[in-house]
Amino acid sequence: MELQIVDARTRELKSAGSQLLALMGRGHPDGAHPKAKHELFESTVEIITGICGDVAEARADLQATLTELTTHAEEHGLAVLCSGSHPFSHWAAQEISPDPRYHKLVAEMQWLARRLQIFGIHVHVGVRSAEKAIAIANALTTYIPHLLALSASSPYWLGKDTGLASSRSKVFESLPTAGLPHRLADWTEFEEFMGTLLRSKAIASIREVWWDIRPHPDFGTVELRICDGLPRLTEVASVAALSQCLVDWMDDRYDRGLALPVPKAWVLRENKWKAARYGMEAEIIVDELGALRPIRTAVADLVEELAPVGRRLGCEKELLRTLEVVDEGPSYVRQRAVVAAGGSLVDVVDALVRELRTDCPVRQDR
Repeated sequence: MELQIVDARTRELKSAGSQLLALMGRGHPDGAHPKAKHELFESTVEIITGICGDVAEARADLQATLTELTTHAEEHGLAVLCSGSHPFSHWAAQEISPDPRYHKLVAEMQWLARRLQIFGIHVHVGVRSAEKAIAIANALTTYIPHLLALSASSPYWLGKDTGLASSRSKVFESLPTAGLPHRLADWTEFEEFMGTLLRSKAIASIREVWWDIRPHPDFGTVELRICDGLPRLTEVASVAALSQCLVDWMDDRYDRGLALPVPKAWVLRENKWKAARYGMEAEIIVDELGALRPIRTAVADLVEELAPVGRRLGCEKELLRTLEVVDEGPSYVRQRAVVAAGGSLVDVVDALVRELRTDCPVRQDR
């Protein structure tokens, strides 16, 4: 969970990551908190979980670290929020974190890296074998628009309404190894492809393959990286439940010898664009003839399909809350409602801070 650090007075992004991480690291080995770390910019702190058995455990794990972070932030005139982009701070004003890896990235990618003032949610789901990981990662691309539309929270960029539900997704995919994943036949092809990228110096490590969905060899997981930052832990838990249920459902189908269909590449590209542009108002392509279906309906049907899996995994409550996000509107809808009601982008920041603190969506009087 990539969190924005802002000045409580100006609401601008604040380069205070090292300061907060030093405070959080007190009493831990080498002064490093085990579940909070740097990201590219000093205005970001990333919090992570340990290996969790279910969604409730993952949420509680995040909440504990988030409480530590917000307590230190508030004591120093700072605030914390989570959304795909900051509504008005400029990327050129951000300081790079001290980790040499990030300075190397900026030196290599230049403008592409410098403007990565974006924030996301990454969900890892354990998979039992390497071959399953490839098959499941391929099939999960079908649901990139569902996850992106549900999480879209970056309508504003540098003080302007972009007209998109998720500007973050378009900024991020400008990197040469980011965006939609390559379709791979099996684990052998994955290893060969990673080897080729390393030998050609296209990447320095597998960590620099920033696909929307990717196998993670170090963790034994499939990692879903498509989601914008989510302002409330309830929304984070819902996306985690949807992700876990999808992987488990596909795992079962694989074991029973059933196909895990993968859309054509042009369908994937178009559906991701539709979700980034229109969010929950998108109509996605559901066959190779171009038939359309409202993404609201597609999400509702998917949740119904996965409900028995959610019950078995103990995350049905979190899974069903996905439908509440559909009904009340994802974050991009709520942010625009603040402005439509006469608020400023400062008010949007305040609303995002409040949503993270209270776990309640900010609603505007109509």
